[in-house]
Amino acid sequence: MTDETGAGAPSAESTAIPIQVIETAERDAALAELAAEEAAWARANGFTGKLGQSLAIPGAAGEVSRVLLGWGDAASRRRERFPIGTFAARAPAGTYALETALPEADAAQAALGWLLARYRFDQFKSKPAAAKEAELLTPQGVDAGRVATLAEGAYLARDLINTPANEMGPAELETAAGKIAARHGAEIQVISGDALLENNLPLIHAVGRASARAPRLIDFVWGAEEHPKLTLVGKGVCFDSGGLDLKPASNMLLMKKDMGGAANILALAHMVMARRLPVRLRVLIPAVENAVSGSSFRPGDVLPSRLGPTVEVNNTDAEGRLVLADALAAAVEDEPDLILDMATLTGAARVALGPEVSPFFTDDEALATALTEAGAAEADPVWRLPLWPGYERMIEPKVGDIDNAPSGGQAGAITAALFLKRFAGEGAWAHFDIYGWTPADRPGRPKGGECQAARACLRMLEARYGA
Repeated sequence: MTDETGAGAPSAESTAIPIQVIETAERDAALAELAAEEAAWARANGFTGKLGQSLAIPGAAGEVSRVLLGWGDAASRRRERFPIGTFAARAPAGTYALETALPEADAAQAALGWLLARYRFDQFKSKPAAAKEAELLTPQGVDAGRVATLAEGAYLARDLINTPANEMGPAELETAAGKIAARHGAEIQVISGDALLENNLPLIHAVGRASARAPRLIDFVWGAEEHPKLTLVGKGVCFDSGGLDLKPASNMLLMKKDMGGAANILALAHMVMARRLPVRLRVLIPAVENAVSGSSFRPGDVLPSRLGPTVEVNNTDAEGRLVLADALAAAVEDEPDLILDMATLTGAARVALGPEVSPFFTDDEALATALTEAGAAEADPVWRLPLWPGYERMIEPKVGDIDNAPSGGQAGAITAALFLKRFAGEGAWAHFDIYGWTPADRPGRPKGGECQAARACLRMLEARYGA
């Protein structure tokens, strides 16, 4: 580029610190092409090209003149996402650029991984550590706007989940949703407290009525009315004590994240609106606190639902599916083209797939294939689990129409999904049982709240409706 006088000015790329990506098998050849002193520095510091390994090479004045980034091999890259993230999280201040040309998908993942690794949550630190400004220039051929939108959505989900429950109750979740709606010009309405009963949302009311913080259904719409209807539903249990089936103290420690479904749905909604997808978007978030008081719903209670079937409560700690049932029933009434719901619903899902892979359920074969492929392309892994009809008998109690918590503990994620299926109508629907949390630091994923399945869903939606 040039300055206003027409004199040549250095480009950002030419002044940025180059990052050279080196596969393990190419390490010796790559070092042979470096200056002798740079190659000697790399060998002396044990640079092997192992995936995620990084080495800053000093210049004559002690500055960082080049960064070597280990790229491992194909097998190691399948095992670990965002290998650039380890360096990005601790990079010295400066502007960096990928010197090595990567395939478009790898370059896009590197750009996103850099941003995800730079995330910090220090709102509640009295003396937050000073941030080092380290920027990666968007690699050539990568859509910078899309990468920024994905990162912003991830930051949003992480912030909401990481915020402690005393600062993130149903009212605060409503405020957060309202800010997102206002930013994109969406229309929002909220039904709260006893008005839930007046509007036939009895399960949401029953779960949240014991708390001093009123339960509510957050509902906003965006987009042209003539576009295909897309409805997103997120579980917003802002804290889950377990209710009268009280959780042990150790199991409550992470229950601020029980609104992770709502957080990720809001992240996805932001992505959809920021990318201006041609859809009529509706977002439904039942926001409650599952607390204990004299008005708590009880084990053995039989509760009415918006759809009509009664629910026999065999465990008050299986409350998420109750609030989702009413929200899904409300969603179906609008006859959308597609419904996606997300919830931190079952420990069984974590036992089955661990914290990194998000299970999803759908009877729509084309939708299942599209989601699986999108998850792989976005480094946002999802895995389909079956809506096995043989387990329907497990959610059919003796007193009510449907059981919220079958005894025995087997197939818990599947029976929860089958419960939701009763309320999700006959149209296209997928349910995600996400974890919403990274239990230990990983490249691009610091410990704490996590955005899961939203990027996979966005890519699927872009393909389905057009970007």
